[in-house]
Amino acid sequence: MRRSKRHGNSKSARLAKRKHTSQKRFTAPQTTQQFYALPKRQREQWASVTQVISKMRDGMSMRQASRELGVSARIVTRYGRSALKKTKSGHYIPKPTDSLLRVLVRPSAKGLAEVAVNRSAEATVLGKYWSAVEKFLVRGDASDLKRLRRKTVVDVTGKRVRLLFDLEELKRQASAGVLHFESIYGRKA
Repeated sequence: MRRSKRHGNSKSARLAKRKHTSQKRFTAPQTTQQFYALPKRQREQWASVTQVISKMRDGMSMRQASRELGVSARIVTRYGRSALKKTKSGHYIPKPTDSLLRVLVRPSAKGLAEVAVNRSAEATVLGKYWSAVEKFLVRGDASDLKRLRRKTVVDVTGKRVRLLFDLEELKRQASAGVLHFESIYGRKA
């Protein structure tokens, strides 16, 4: 008499199912509350993933950018999947824009303030602003700041956030050591 095999009852199928159900599926944060509710390690990984994708848009490969920022390419594809596109050759390239949450800092009248944005275009504006601020403070050239004067950043709630363009206030904060150019990304995730 021949025994019939039941589908899905083999030992390997049971182990695969157990492994699959035991892993929690990562949900991308959409708000600052969700971002700061993540465990510290996941917050750091999330911030690194968004930076890797930004560097990929500047021409770096995923491998180079992830190695530079100390995050695995597997984590980048897992967390940043919505911002990436897989080519026919199996490589990942960044989409032109994305809606990943980024918690960034900006100078304000009261010092550095965080702003959460969920569009890569808003993060780009903030990046250009920081470059202009650095150029002004290092070289004394405010031309880029003047070009950006009317720019605002829209945060995750849809509120327009004004950037600080008061040159004297920027100088004061720089001399007080408030402005740091290592990273525009928010408090150490």
